[in-house]
Amino acid sequence: MTSSPRIEQNGINIINEEERRGSARSLFWPWCAANLSLLALSYGSFLLGFGISFWQATFAGLVGTVLSFTLVGVSSLAGKRSSAPTMTLSRASFGVRGNIVPGILSYLIFLGWETVLVALATLATKTVLTRFADINENFAYILGFIIAASLTIFGGVLGFKVIMKMQVWITSATALLTIGYIAFTIDHVNWQAISTMKSGSIQGFVGAIIFAITGIGLGWVNSAADYSRYLPRTVSGRGVIGWTVFGASLVPVILVTYGSLLAGSSAELGSAIAADPIGALTTLLPSWYLIPFAIVAILGLIGGAILNLYSSGITLVSLGVPIKRHQAASIDGVVMLLGTIYIVWFAPNFFGPFQGFLITLGVPIAVWSAIFVADVMMRKRDYHEADLFDPQGRYGSWNPTSVALMVAGTVVGWGLVTNTFASWLSWQGYLLWIVGGKNGPWAYANLGILAALLIGFFGHLILGSKRIRIQEER
Repeated sequence: MTSSPRIEQNGINIINEEERRGSARSLFWPWCAANLSLLALSYGSFLLGFGISFWQATFAGLVGTVLSFTLVGVSSLAGKRSSAPTMTLSRASFGVRGNIVPGILSYLIFLGWETVLVALATLATKTVLTRFADINENFAYILGFIIAASLTIFGGVLGFKVIMKMQVWITSATALLTIGYIAFTIDHVNWQAISTMKSGSIQGFVGAIIFAITGIGLGWVNSAADYSRYLPRTVSGRGVIGWTVFGASLVPVILVTYGSLLAGSSAELGSAIAADPIGALTTLLPSWYLIPFAIVAILGLIGGAILNLYSSGITLVSLGVPIKRHQAASIDGVVMLLGTIYIVWFAPNFFGPFQGFLITLGVPIAVWSAIFVADVMMRKRDYHEADLFDPQGRYGSWNPTSVALMVAGTVVGWGLVTNTFASWLSWQGYLLWIVGGKNGPWAYANLGILAALLIGFFGHLILGSKRIRIQEER
């Protein structure tokens, strides 16, 4: 008789050595499941939206995906070196109390992503059910909402062991059904249309790379150590990076490429994806494959939503909220439900809110990610775990330099992006006059993300090395 799954009791505490087991290879499953989503097909359309060719979109997707998940892989090293989650380890570079600044931003981006993924699963289910059978649209929405939200909250609240088991099954089932989707839609690829696509500008190509970095991998940096912290300290660091990057990048690279083929073959499909990124893909399928498609769409999106909900609960606890991890995850689940209701039933378009969300929060998260990665790379010793919880310890209460870097990178970054997706964000882009203005050739290249990454990384390399050296000499 099998026992029912138990709620994980670990939160931001140090993981006992006897609980740390497994190999670097085990990281393949959660990262592959989290990114084995048909949303990656839609990214192919999004990248072509920068006015570039299929080959440019393919290369932009490859570079953006691998680069962004390399940041995730390096950040995973911090978990192997310690027994704490990412947003607790971030205290080493920002100070025990100063880490509240990136902590709040990370919490918001976790909430945003889990909401977006559950909303997409709901939209996809509605599209499938209304096409497959004569079902009321509202009922189809509600059914998809219940399925997606329930599975996400189940995994996110119960915790690490349940997540790792779920992700193996999600990866296997989703991979098989995704292959089926490609087999049934390959005849919709118009190779002549693809071959005659004209190359776009360098500005559009750079913008596509930056969009891929922001939308595919960058949002995972702040949860990287949440899973590697359960590995033994003796595990190969190269293995941790390699399996993380391989597991997370493998499927997105393939699906972004195939999505570019489909969208490049049909301008009508590309437009439909903006309103319903997953559901639009069903128009290419025979009716009998719609239910398998719904399964693959929901499972793929839920795989990512579960990781986001789990890490958002950990992050909320790391901010000092006096509750347990599973309680925090439950609270986040409620917020996620409310956000999903807004996107599904009230927002007029999906891609607008999504793009605005990525750009606005992506800038400060890019600065923090770069600071954290630089910090991990400069440290030669494991973290002193007790001091991560002590404002009087070696990491201090506040690190004004890191906070100032984050503010500076955000100010510059917001000045170099154009956000036309919400009127209240129109103030962004105030520095674009440097490269031709808000209507210039670089206006939509999202240079602010790149600037934020460079300021955070090289700023911390230059200004943080002495502080790290002093910390490691204590």
